[in-house]
Amino acid sequence: MDNVTTPSQENYLNHKTGLWSWLTTTDHKRIGLMYLYAIVIFFLSAAVLGLMMKVEKMVPGQTIMTAQTYNAMFTLHGIIMIFIVVVPGLSAVFGNFFLPILIGAKDVKFPKLNLLSFYVYIAGAILGLFSQFAGGHSPDTGWTFYVPYSTTASSNVVLALTAAFVLGFSSILTGLNFIVTIHKMRAPGMTWFRMPLFPWSLYATAWIQVLATPVIGITLLMVIAERVLHIGFFDPALGGDPVLYQHLFWIYSHPAVYVMILPAMGIVSEIFPTFSQKPIFGYGAIVVSSLAIALVGYFVWGHHMFTSGISYWSRWFFSFLTFIVAVPSAIKVFNWVSTMYGGSVDMKPPLLYAISFIFLFMIGGFTGLTLGSLAPNIQLHDTDFVVAHFHYIIFGGMGFAFFAAMHYWYPKIYGVMYSDRWAYIGWGVLFTGFNILYFPMFILGIQGMPRRYFDYLPEFKTTQMISSIGAVILFTGLIIMISNLIYHRRRGAIAPQNPWHGVTLEWMIPSPPPHENFDEVPTITEEPYTFHNPVTK
Repeated sequence: MDNVTTPSQENYLNHKTGLWSWLTTTDHKRIGLMYLYAIVIFFLSAAVLGLMMKVEKMVPGQTIMTAQTYNAMFTLHGIIMIFIVVVPGLSAVFGNFFLPILIGAKDVKFPKLNLLSFYVYIAGAILGLFSQFAGGHSPDTGWTFYVPYSTTASSNVVLALTAAFVLGFSSILTGLNFIVTIHKMRAPGMTWFRMPLFPWSLYATAWIQVLATPVIGITLLMVIAERVLHIGFFDPALGGDPVLYQHLFWIYSHPAVYVMILPAMGIVSEIFPTFSQKPIFGYGAIVVSSLAIALVGYFVWGHHMFTSGISYWSRWFFSFLTFIVAVPSAIKVFNWVSTMYGGSVDMKPPLLYAISFIFLFMIGGFTGLTLGSLAPNIQLHDTDFVVAHFHYIIFGGMGFAFFAAMHYWYPKIYGVMYSDRWAYIGWGVLFTGFNILYFPMFILGIQGMPRRYFDYLPEFKTTQMISSIGAVILFTGLIIMISNLIYHRRRGAIAPQNPWHGVTLEWMIPSPPPHENFDEVPTITEEPYTFHNPVTK
């Protein structure tokens, strides 16, 4: 790469300078970038915690931490990764940055509300971290805050619950903003079925954020009320029902999985046609399947509760719907692979990450169907099998889609190119480490290794050792990938306006984008993903 700097023309990065201009900005691109930096810092922090836990479990017995520290670290890892990184991740970063551009708008509908949602997010994140270091013990309930432990533990559970409650407000505000933006701000000629697929995925996600997040907010307030005011929502001694908490928690938290994964599906739906240089296969089917996932996802929460004492017919019903919700996901996978078939496939780093997404997400999906079956679930519930499945869906899904998006849109965001060579190396190390870390957990779970345990029996030693070595390899891959992107931010070669030969609107404007995206709002005259300029002025 040549040692050159970002182009000198005015863009969103140099439109105004100084820290205050960033802290008070209402530019959706700058807000998306601030989310990016915050989320990457939190992600790396939680990844370090995860690495330390795997080092602790490399051999049986206590090694680098006590059981109490392990439980607190486990809880903090989960709170950061789920509530601070994964749930807001793709929508807050790439949704904020690219949604208005992809639909031909100059900004989101409510720019000031957008900035407020960022500060609410930061406030919730700081409060969550503060709960770990305030007086008393760090929360050690796990990220699910299951009762009765969360209502009786002597640790700082109230602060952690309040942090999650505050973070939920940020999610709701972002969802509302995106829904109104998509309804009201589309460019002339951009009908619903001329809209790119990433905005469609954000639209389906936003409805989940708006409709499901209040449920978890109310639930967290109920736990706080029980701890502080001794109101018996969940305590049987006070007339409460602990299973009620599980219902309320998973009514939100299973749709939240689709808040995490739907934008990931939207991102890879942008990458496959670009690097195949042909229209997306089955555009309408992908759109409908996104909406179907969002809808059916509200009705499958009970598959988390097969061992909790719910009725036979409830278990049958939730098991059946778990298999149904897999159908629209399978439709997407078929369409992505069909898009590459017969195309001019260019195996650049973004496409490698997108293909990895399919591979890892399919493993997570098939093992999810195993857990959705009643008989295997009884054996595998609360084992490392569930941990492996969860990480193949969330990290293998949302995480690898995040990396794909970062490599795909990096030239557009910063106006410079990264090193392809180091991107390939980073991908290879990361992908290898991921599978060495998590696949052995499927075996551990089948053998009966409980999840969340600080220690384990000697018969699990070899598999645990392999898994822990995978964690070290994975973390090394993360460092290589992120170092490549950071290094070339200042030293990368100037990026062309359209390095990947894409046809969506972000590739029709300069890199980095201007402050208001477009000099004139474009008029759309073509169907999406037709591989010539879809814009007429």
